[in-house]
Amino acid sequence: MAYKRIAVVPGDGIGVDVTAEAVKVMHACGDVTGRKLELKHYDYGAEKYLATGISMPPGGYDDLASYDAIFMGAFGDPRVPDMRHAADILLGTRFVLDLYVNYRPIVLFHERLCPLKAIKAGDIDIAIFRENTEGLYVGMGGNFKKNTPDEIAIQEDINTRKGVQRIIEYAFDFAVKNGRKKVCMSDKSNVLSYGHDLWQRVFKEVGAKYPQIQTSHMYVDALSMQLIKDPKAFDVIVTCNMFGDIITDIGAQLQGGLGMAASANIHPGGAAMFEPVHGSAPKYAGKDVANPFGAILTTQLMYEHLEMKDEARLLENAVKMAIRENQTTHDLGGSLGTKAVGDYVARAIRSSR
Repeated sequence: MAYKRIAVVPGDGIGVDVTAEAVKVMHACGDVTGRKLELKHYDYGAEKYLATGISMPPGGYDDLASYDAIFMGAFGDPRVPDMRHAADILLGTRFVLDLYVNYRPIVLFHERLCPLKAIKAGDIDIAIFRENTEGLYVGMGGNFKKNTPDEIAIQEDINTRKGVQRIIEYAFDFAVKNGRKKVCMSDKSNVLSYGHDLWQRVFKEVGAKYPQIQTSHMYVDALSMQLIKDPKAFDVIVTCNMFGDIITDIGAQLQGGLGMAASANIHPGGAAMFEPVHGSAPKYAGKDVANPFGAILTTQLMYEHLEMKDEARLLENAVKMAIRENQTTHDLGGSLGTKAVGDYVARAIRSSR
């Protein structure tokens, strides 16, 4: 009997390529620990949408929510200019399943991957929590006099007390459970004086309940600068949807680029969806050049969420070995293709038996 049930949605472009390597690694971990995952693959993506007009079938979200976890690749295809299918599948899953926690760890495994000088492996270990269901991403707004010289475009930034409070509380709870010492909240309340004043007030209220955690605040422009100037100063960061999207890309570059970036989308006690941060990069699809580490490290986050600690440890150690031995794709200075990197990580896991 399978230990856990996982829905796998490779998506578009290089999402298909890197998901195949993540699945390869899942099988290797199962071979070592004996805890096998039951994987069911779904063909949701641009190909299906173009062929049928269906992005997510009726009942699709409920079906995905019935699994112990959802693993998604990447979405985006130039043949669908408005990316309707991507919005329905990826953002739709986040919103419909209320996956309000977006967790993106920024961890440096080797100094050569970091573009900053005098930074060593272990110097950067930041947990970034992004509110995932509100803000500018909810799609509220409209156009008046569209396609005329007098056009007006309005995009609403939605912040609710419930939404702000629960993501800030999650960040503090994570800090306590994982021995973290500091939580920094980032906003732009000096300009966004209504929505982000709410973030200010809630952060102060919640922070007061965690006297053992050092709290701080930075405007997002200052935070972006300080992430590059002194990333070692940060521990846990919590912020809104838009700013979280931006600063985690800065963080990804500090750890070796988007090809290294993993993420989790979680509703505590409910559904969870895991995806690498990078996009679908259609021009590289099927060429065996995409870096699979982001997808593989996303698998590690999935294992941690499922409390499969042995598998998470095996996987992380294998990735560190691959980087240390330069068994990587070209973007990290290696000479291997996507499949060969996945093969190396899988072999390293199995050799640990």
